[in-house]
Amino acid sequence: MGIEFARSERSTIGIEWELALVDRDTGDLVSIADEVLDGLRGTDGSPHPKITGELLLNTVELVSGVHPTVAGAVADVVGQVGEVRAITDARGVDLICSGSHPFGQWFDQEVTDKARYHRLIDRTQWWGRNMMIWGIHVHVGIEDRAKVIPILNGLLTYLPHLQALSASSPFWAGVNTGYASNRAQMFQQLPTAGLPWILEDWAAWERYVEDMTVTGIVDDVTEVRWDIRPSPRWGTIEIRACDGVSTAEELGAIAAFIQCLVEWMSTRLDAGETVPQLQPWFVRENKWRASRYGLDAEVIVDAAGAECPVIDDVRRLIGVLSPVAERLGCLPELVGLNLILDAGASYQRQLRVADAAGGSLPAVVRSLADELRTGLVAR
Repeated sequence: MGIEFARSERSTIGIEWELALVDRDTGDLVSIADEVLDGLRGTDGSPHPKITGELLLNTVELVSGVHPTVAGAVADVVGQVGEVRAITDARGVDLICSGSHPFGQWFDQEVTDKARYHRLIDRTQWWGRNMMIWGIHVHVGIEDRAKVIPILNGLLTYLPHLQALSASSPFWAGVNTGYASNRAQMFQQLPTAGLPWILEDWAAWERYVEDMTVTGIVDDVTEVRWDIRPSPRWGTIEIRACDGVSTAEELGAIAAFIQCLVEWMSTRLDAGETVPQLQPWFVRENKWRASRYGLDAEVIVDAAGAECPVIDDVRRLIGVLSPVAERLGCLPELVGLNLILDAGASYQRQLRVADAAGGSLPAVVRSLADELRTGLVAR
């Protein structure tokens, strides 16, 4: 099976941002995505070109266009937040973004009426019905198909950094799970989700997809839901490991980190160098550590087994990647990672709010809604 890889400008960026719809008074999830999307239709009845639905009717997804800079992509989706608010504010509905809803229950949620979602639920049953998860997906353009797999394999070294920075799902169905990112553990229960297999080249990716298709496991490549995957339709690598991020500042910082990592590795390949990668067992251990401990995790940083606190390695990487960020025009956003390190990731902020409010999880939802509306700096 040959898989075409679309033409894409190098290191261009696109962002998908999933937002949850919640009742302003109670903090409960509300299943009105169809109503919101109908309100966003054009005068000719056409759907909004960028704002779409997702698996559950409590979610809307904002999709940026293709941008040369992180600032442009973030401004794109932030503008869409304003469009959604024009519908939801009048209905007493707020928007939040986190990897999970603090107290929502799966049996209260409605599935979007699309055949692909019904097939997913029918196959995965309880696990599928529990996919009350929100994330961000970041696409980075790759100009040469031969670079895709080496960069993908190299990015796995930094997956725990991304997961720790974005971790925002400490609560699940009203319970403090003890995990910074419980979403990471839940999402990998789907049969084609989780960590990617280590493949040697594009031909190996094609063989994998053929095997999965011929056995009926997937209908097409979009049903391969890896934490990091090739996205042939767009000519990108798509990073899907991150929890939903709660503010635009965090979105920009994490997107810049991803864009810089990809460009850094691409430049190494141009110079005839190899991109270092970790053993798969180290990658798996790192994912668990970041999911469990978030920014307090100690991660394995090289093939020799050296370990380092993830927060220290993020600060080191800001310095390493700063020249790349200057070239890409995203240095302010990359340096914005320090805001997360200093203020705490979303999971830490949520836990602090719950503690201060005597364990109140509706208070956590209110805080998330306020953060998304006013921004982390203002908060």
